[in-house]
Amino acid sequence: MTETSPENTGRIAFLGLGHMGEPMAVNLIKAGFDVIGFDVLPAAVEAARRAGVPCAKNALEAADSASIVLTMFPSGAILLDAYRGVGEPGLLESAAENTLFLDCSTIDVAQAREAARIALEAGHRSADAPVSGGVVGAEAGTLTFMIGAAAADLAQITPLLEVMGKKLVHCGGHGAGQAAKICNNMLLGISMIGAAEAFVLGEKLGLTHQALFDVISTASGQCWSVTTNCPVPGPVPASPANRDYTPGFAGALMAKDLGLALNALEHEGVAAQLGPLAAEIYRKFSDEGGAGRDFSGIISNIRDSSQG
Repeated sequence: MTETSPENTGRIAFLGLGHMGEPMAVNLIKAGFDVIGFDVLPAAVEAARRAGVPCAKNALEAADSASIVLTMFPSGAILLDAYRGVGEPGLLESAAENTLFLDCSTIDVAQAREAARIALEAGHRSADAPVSGGVVGAEAGTLTFMIGAAAADLAQITPLLEVMGKKLVHCGGHGAGQAAKICNNMLLGISMIGAAEAFVLGEKLGLTHQALFDVISTASGQCWSVTTNCPVPGPVPASPANRDYTPGFAGALMAKDLGLALNALEHEGVAAQLGPLAAEIYRKFSDEGGAGRDFSGIISNIRDSSQG
């Protein structure tokens, strides 16, 4: 039995059992880790239980018995409220001393650093490890984790992350994982818009989707937005375009992540043009019916707005 075996990791409180969290928790359980889950939505708790995840009555009960508290929340504000408590004790107060708080949400860099600061002040340890790879990656255990943590804490979280993902990158100290995530997703949003525009232009020029895919996927335009999440049905059978753009990675989440990137661009004084434009395009897409569609569904808006 090694120092980093599931038996020596201790109990993991997995808080946030949505489309991403549930399969991640299931993979940990299958690998032998002791997991106790919770979600504020009763339907998510029931679904997780059906998938084999034991669940506590509330988040505080889960955290009270855990060595690691892993959170997968929709926003930084929710994370900070959960840590501090709103009208009741928070997670930081309820957890045993020196608990490792591992946040896998995608939140603002400043909020991630604030979460780490208050966790450390409360006598705990902290790491941020946002993910890339979507629901498909969560189910397959092939996520990429971008880690912001003290080097001393990597040994404890690495075995968990290796079960849930195939690529782990230690990006630096607290908040660095979130910084890397928003940079990545800003580029992803930009590239998907470009891919969608290329396919719509190809349609106008008389190219088949397959012919254009065969060129782009092996030429200088090659990118994940084409080879894995292709915005047109056919060339990549697993892409959401073949399921009427059922996410996947929802337009609302892309709009949120690009909003975080926009905040960072403005705060750091970066003279960006495409990032802010992509943020505006996806904000409109989300507001006008695309919130629950895969973000590759942006191609429908481009096609519908095109002349002829």
